[in-house]
Amino acid sequence: MTAESDQSPSRRAQLIEASIQLLEEVGPEALRARTVATKIGASTMAVYTHFGGMNELLEAVAAEAFARFGAAVTVPDTDDPVADFFVAGNAYCAYALANPQRYRLMFGLVSPQTTRPAATSLDRPPTESSTDATSFNQMMHVVERMVEAGRIRPDPIADIAGRLWSLVHGVVLLEMAGYLGREGRAFTNILGPATMDLLVGMGDERTLLEQSRARAAERLAAHAPDTW
Repeated sequence: MTAESDQSPSRRAQLIEASIQLLEEVGPEALRARTVATKIGASTMAVYTHFGGMNELLEAVAAEAFARFGAAVTVPDTDDPVADFFVAGNAYCAYALANPQRYRLMFGLVSPQTTRPAATSLDRPPTESSTDATSFNQMMHVVERMVEAGRIRPDPIADIAGRLWSLVHGVVLLEMAGYLGREGRAFTNILGPATMDLLVGMGDERTLLEQSRARAAERLAAHAPDTW
């Protein structure tokens, strides 16, 4: 493999994709410069040419994972924002459980880890260049619409988003670790009811929630099993 081939612009995308594949197929221990480069038939120097080192490559992998995550959780608006939330939540869980190592890397839960701190937080909205901007903005958007529709009380949008995000993220991680019982139980017996209870506690009516959940199930039925 020549140095010129290693410097090809297409190598950068190939290295990111190879890293994603190795991460899911073998685990984070596979993310070494030589292993990643070998997977695409390049020399180790390709990693340093395009990224400067493994930390920078891992940051690029996390950025790509967030981009795909953002696309997965972005759902079209309907006249029922709570149903939209359930559909987006389903997509969130489906992405995380289908790509567990990728999800852990995104949130700094695997080793090797990226050295970059979280691009955004509930008190620091994302910039246009933030790697997690799409997923973060989608979460804030659907919460804001639920408030505007009068379905839940008008607490600060970021605080509501944080409560819902913490619930979903926590259940996903426990499900990944196998602590929530047989497959599917985490969502039908735990996350779904807990989300309903939280939204009722914030002012929604349970009958309206059941209707929204049913609408979401109808939308999901043609694409994937209803995990809620």
